[in-house]
Amino acid sequence: MSGALSGIRVLDLSRVLAGPYCTQMLADHGAEVLKVEPPNGDETRAWGPPFIRPGTSAYYQALNRNKRNIVLDLRIAGSQGVLRRLLSTADVLVENFKAGTLEKWGFADERLAEDFPRLVHCRITGYGTDGPLGGAPGYDAVLQAYSGLLSVNGEAERDPLRVGVPVVDLVTGILSFSGVLLALQERAASGRGQVVDCSLLDTGISLLHPHSASWFADGRGPQRTGSAHPTIAPYDTFPAYDGLLFLGVGNDRQFRDLTDVLGDPCIAEDPRFASNSERVQHRDALRELLVPRISLWKRADLADALQKRGVPSSPVHSVGEALTNAQVLHREMVVSKDDYRGAGIPIKLSRTPGSVHLAPRDQGQDTEAVLEELGYSDEEIAVMTGVRTRR
Repeated sequence: MSGALSGIRVLDLSRVLAGPYCTQMLADHGAEVLKVEPPNGDETRAWGPPFIRPGTSAYYQALNRNKRNIVLDLRIAGSQGVLRRLLSTADVLVENFKAGTLEKWGFADERLAEDFPRLVHCRITGYGTDGPLGGAPGYDAVLQAYSGLLSVNGEAERDPLRVGVPVVDLVTGILSFSGVLLALQERAASGRGQVVDCSLLDTGISLLHPHSASWFADGRGPQRTGSAHPTIAPYDTFPAYDGLLFLGVGNDRQFRDLTDVLGDPCIAEDPRFASNSERVQHRDALRELLVPRISLWKRADLADALQKRGVPSSPVHSVGEALTNAQVLHREMVVSKDDYRGAGIPIKLSRTPGSVHLAPRDQGQDTEAVLEELGYSDEEIAVMTGVRTRR
């Protein structure tokens, strides 16, 4: 394998989303990642339909490429011995066990630091391991609610809405990836690993901008604004002739160019819309003027005309439209490997680019090979995994 992280060995004991996404990013950039699943598997294998094949949902497939896969029943002493041997060769451990689980198996933080001083241990939890909710379980939408994210999403006169993608989990995976890289960089100087402590709660709070900044400034809570921006206008969806268009007008020059393209530059001369602060205060009146003019255009034609004038805008694409879009394909954000197709690698490096070199594996597909490499017999393998696997 090649890539910026070539030579780094990662032991992935995580499941569901944040941890697997973190380790997939590490693997995309060349780290050797070994995913360890319990006999009953990562629960997302059953999160479907759709299913790619029996035991592998599309959800699971999207988070577990470029990894070898083994099954270990870590409740069994023999499997804990395998884990110890794997840890002795690992640079990074990523896990999201319930607080106290590793300690129960003999791998408390202090023991890991003593036995494997160079190990970078990335722990991902819902709320952290201590405090009033330390150790409590948490999924993405639960933390959207707890952190306040859900409260700012949706239309003003309706109930709050969950963000349509698992943004807290995904960003926690990205922050965990970043934390691992920070710890590896520091280890290069100190020679010692450390714990990277990431929680869904911390991520959710960090994502509250600009609402948290506004609350710190004046103590007022935000109002839900649908797809509109609370402090910029026009920054919202508008109905075009053949569908929805999103406008993101960030300054006065862009606003003048917008009104010019729409054929009514006098709108920009109206004192109610002279600056962004006035446009925000008169948001409804501005929308009444823009809607009938935008509705005369096809969304792609208007977006093209506006982009040529430097006004950010886009048709509101469906997922299928986005994944077949020419610019998306040009950026290699759709990748294929064998029978696998998935989202591409968002971090582009010029000399050491990431790559997709291994399609997601079936549960335990590499168990026998890995354990045989460690010198275990077939009988020992069957006892430690709880299942008899086939290569």
